[in-house]
Amino acid sequence: MSGLSREEVADLLHSAAIHLLRRAGERDREASTTPARLSALSVVVFRGPLTLKALAEAEGVRPATMTNIVTGLEDAGLVRRDRNAADGRSVFVAATAEGRRVLARARGRRIDAIAERLGDLPPDDLAVLQRAGELLEERFSLRPWQPLER
Repeated sequence: MSGLSREEVADLLHSAAIHLLRRAGERDREASTTPARLSALSVVVFRGPLTLKALAEAEGVRPATMTNIVTGLEDAGLVRRDRNAADGRSVFVAATAEGRRVLARARGRRIDAIAERLGDLPPDDLAVLQRAGELLEERFSLRPWQPLER
């Protein structure tokens, strides 16, 4: 073992995650929408349908900001707003089939970018990263890991 403290391991993981996502996110320039919209779309696909308020909270933005993001997604045909049958004053935001396809392609490009960086790793190192990913999913994920169809 390396002898690092929990805080030092957390710092290492934090830094690595930021760099990993930043590099993978470079591929988002190829998407047909903005990073903010892709992020909101991802929440809707994996957790939705959600109210605008719940989506704004999940993304850490004000409801007015989320309304603008959802309007852009709706105009692009990536989400739809459905009236809340229980409360006519609110709506649910749901992904359309096209929204799911756009997200799957964007996610696929990010995964490809990461896979390219892992390409020359020996099998033992790849197994270590696989186990690390499994542990992180167990600790932090709201759902079990599932690949998204591309």
